[in-house]
Amino acid sequence: MDRWASFDCYGTLIDWDGGVRAELARVFGEEAADAQLERYHEVEPDLQLNGTLSYRDVLTETMRRLGAPAGAEHGLAEALPGWRAFPEVHGALEELRSRGWKLAILSNTDDDFIAASQVQIGVPFDEVVVAQEIGSYKPAHKHWDEFFERTRAPREGHVHVAGSQFHDIVPANELGLRSVWINRTGEPRLAEPTRELPDLLALPETLDELVP
Repeated sequence: MDRWASFDCYGTLIDWDGGVRAELARVFGEEAADAQLERYHEVEPDLQLNGTLSYRDVLTETMRRLGAPAGAEHGLAEALPGWRAFPEVHGALEELRSRGWKLAILSNTDDDFIAASQVQIGVPFDEVVVAQEIGSYKPAHKHWDEFFERTRAPREGHVHVAGSQFHDIVPANELGLRSVWINRTGEPRLAEPTRELPDLLALPETLDELVP
């Protein structure tokens, strides 16, 4: 049986909060960056609801709604390709591949952004599903529907790995899927993942336990 691990990208593999906050600090000032990051998390999901906007447009419109001055509203979209992977990600994914796991990304983003982020990660993926291709953003279920249709992955051999409870863990529960929540910031639980880890260091052993 094939074993598949699907991943959210931003916040799980790529340091999304760090990248967004750095750009918000550049545009709005260091003293306003944390409050603007909190507002970003509130504004972005509304713009993703109907799935018609590209992620580039979501980033740009969110910056406008945060009050970015003219000419600075494209800053997040321009900065995203340079956002770095968390330090343990490359080694953990390489170890998973060496253990026979197939890897997929299910991401609320565009083709060009995810291509740039895969370069930052430096490990090949067997399947990639992005919002731009399917006209839908998580927490809607279409990413998973598309993943299973493309790969024919057995559900008993699949685990979803993600850092966002709202975008990933809640819908994984709704779909009856096993999940590993990567809780990098010590957030309180709002949903019940199958497992919870602080980073990807123990992920290979954890996935092998879930799917021997």
